[in-house]
Amino acid sequence: MIDIGINLTSTRFEKDRDDVILRAKSHGVSGLLVTGTNILESQKAVELCRKYPSYLCSTAGVHPHDADNVQRDYLVRIEKLAESTSVKAIGECGLDFNRNFSTPDNQRKVFASQIELAAKLNLPLFLHQRDAFDEWYQMLSPYFNRVPAMIAHCFTGSSSELQRCLDAGMYIGITGWLCDERRGKELRDAVKMIPLERLLIETDAPYLTPRTIKPKPKSSRNEPCYLSYIVETIAELTDYSAQQIKEHTEYNSRRIFNWNS
Repeated sequence: MIDIGINLTSTRFEKDRDDVILRAKSHGVSGLLVTGTNILESQKAVELCRKYPSYLCSTAGVHPHDADNVQRDYLVRIEKLAESTSVKAIGECGLDFNRNFSTPDNQRKVFASQIELAAKLNLPLFLHQRDAFDEWYQMLSPYFNRVPAMIAHCFTGSSSELQRCLDAGMYIGITGWLCDERRGKELRDAVKMIPLERLLIETDAPYLTPRTIKPKPKSSRNEPCYLSYIVETIAELTDYSAQQIKEHTEYNSRRIFNWNS
């Protein structure tokens, strides 16, 4: 299994980051893709990858929440970070009109520039979207065949949105959101639509701890060692076995991100 979305630079991992990595390894997780959400966090992600070069890779980009705070040279700095062999995708980038921590206009500008950069560098896009699907999709549509891959990170949308993503050739990242029978009901109904060759798994740790963990962990912090709970839930809701899910998602991850084992 490979966890293709973990916020390992989060301060919630500050005290025991090495132990978190060891626990992931001991639970059958064979690699972690560390998410870059702004310039500083992307730099930290690259530094972590230098410490664990055979186990960690990363993304580099600016999350829509951070769009208001970019410096003038942010795109140059992302491109410079992407020179590192550990950086496998541009992002996390996209649109988030749910909370609007940054203005929609700034989100659009920063997102558009990163889409163009991914095409220029021939790198996949690691994508975020919340309450902005139609505009997000429209901005991406001219680039469906101009970047190596698009990853709909932490997909939580409807069946119709999922179908449009699949029709566009996107890969779908499934998180512990699926393990929540309350807010994840729509996704639980839709997940069987995802072919194995388009499926990816991720914890989005320290967020979205699977509610299916028994007994319930003392800490609310999610970790990559819980990735198998997501696999088990996908298996329960589809015709795929847990072993099929593990094998196909690892293969997909290594191929999409040009990640050697």
